[in-house]
Amino acid sequence: MKFTKASPLKGEITIPGDKSISHRSVMFGSIAKGTTEISHFLSGADCLSTISCFQSMGVSIDIKGDSVIVEGRGLHGLKNPVDTLDCGNSGTTTRLISGILAAQDFDVTLTGDDSIQKRPMKRIMEPLTLMGAQITSIKDNGCAPLSISGKKLHGIHYTSQVASAQIKSSILLAGLYAEGETRVTEPYISRNHSEIMLKYFGADVKTEGTTACIAPPKELFGNKIKVPGDISSAAFFIAAGLIIPGSEILIRNTGINPTRDGILSVCRDMGANITLLNENTDSGEPTADILVKYSSLHGTTIEGSIIPRLIDELPMIAAMACFAEGETIIKDAAELKVKESNRIEVMVQNLTAMGADVTETEDGMIIRGGRPLHGVVIDSKLDHRIAMTFAVTGLCADGETEILGADCVNISYPGFYKDLEKLGH
Repeated sequence: MKFTKASPLKGEITIPGDKSISHRSVMFGSIAKGTTEISHFLSGADCLSTISCFQSMGVSIDIKGDSVIVEGRGLHGLKNPVDTLDCGNSGTTTRLISGILAAQDFDVTLTGDDSIQKRPMKRIMEPLTLMGAQITSIKDNGCAPLSISGKKLHGIHYTSQVASAQIKSSILLAGLYAEGETRVTEPYISRNHSEIMLKYFGADVKTEGTTACIAPPKELFGNKIKVPGDISSAAFFIAAGLIIPGSEILIRNTGINPTRDGILSVCRDMGANITLLNENTDSGEPTADILVKYSSLHGTTIEGSIIPRLIDELPMIAAMACFAEGETIIKDAAELKVKESNRIEVMVQNLTAMGADVTETEDGMIIRGGRPLHGVVIDSKLDHRIAMTFAVTGLCADGETEILGADCVNISYPGFYKDLEKLGH
C-alpha cells in the first residue's frame, strides 16, 4: 500500500469489534452450558483461529457476518481434537486456551505461525505447571508448539512479574477447573475483560487491588454478548484526527474500559481535543462515541501503571509524538519487544528513516517532536499494528510512504484501509 499527504479527515466510522472481547466470548461460550449469541464480533484472522480451535474440539459455532452463535458444551464437554490445534498468529488464543486445555481429560498439541513459535510461552507454562498441569515446549525453547496433557489442577496464588491480561486469564481459566481458589496478583492491573465476562457467565470472580481471584463454579451459562468497538483499532483514527490539520472524526461505539483507555489519558496529557459522547454499559463493558478534533500537541512522559492500559497503542502514540512539540518519553515498555515484532526496534528504525529524532532505550524510546517527516518504504514485519501506524504516519509525511506486507492488517482490522480512505473524501 502507498500513502501520500492527506487533506483533512472528516466524518464518522464504526470500528470492528474488540479483539480481546471477541476471543473471550467464543472461548467462554464454548465451555458454558447453553447458547451464547455474540454481536459485532471481530472476524479478523486471530479471532477466527480461536473459533477454529473450538470447532476442532466439537463445539458448534455458526458465523453470519459479525454475528456468531456458539452452542456451548459445558465445562467438561470439549472433545479430543483429531489434529494439532493451530492458533495462527494469535498470542491470545495460544495462552488462554492453554489454561482451559490444562484441565481436560485428553492430550493436545498447540501450534501457530512462525511469529507465534517465537513468542514467550514460559510465562503461562510456569504458573500452569504449579497448578499441576503437564505442559511442555516441544522444541524445548519455551515457545510453541506446546504439548498439553490434561491433569487434575489445584488452586494457587500466583504473583506475576508482568502485568499481562493473557497470563492472568490463562491462570483464571485453569482456575475454573482447579480444586480450591485461584488468585493472580500483578504489578499493575492489566485489562480485565476476562474478569468482567466470566462473572457475566456466572463464575465467582473477585478483584482486590491488583489481585484477581476465582473459585471453581459448577457450570458457566451461555449469554448474549454485544462486543464494543476495539479501542486499539480506534487508536489509529484518534491519532489521525489529532495530527492531520483540519480533521474531525467521530468514532462510534468504542470500548472505554478503564483498564484499556490509557490512550485517551495520554492524548489529553498531550493537549488533545477529545470528547466522549453517548457513554453506556452493555454486557458489562463501558462504551462511548469518541469525537476527535485536530489539536496542537505537546510532549509527555508515559510510564508505570498506565503502560498495560495502552501497550498495543504505543506504536501509534510514538508516531503521534513526532508531531508534538517537545520531548515524549516512553519507558517501562519492554513488553513491546515480544509482540508480533520487536515494536520498539521497528518503530525507532522506521521513524528515524522518515526523518524523526528518536532514540531507542532499553524499555522504550525518546521522541523529540517537530521535525518534518518524509515518505520511505516501511517493512511492516507482518505486524498489523506497525502497518496501521505507518499508514497514518504516511498521511502526514512529505512524498510517498510505501508499506510492505500491508495485508497483515487483516489480523485485527480487515477494513482498515477502506475506512481510512472513506474519511479522506
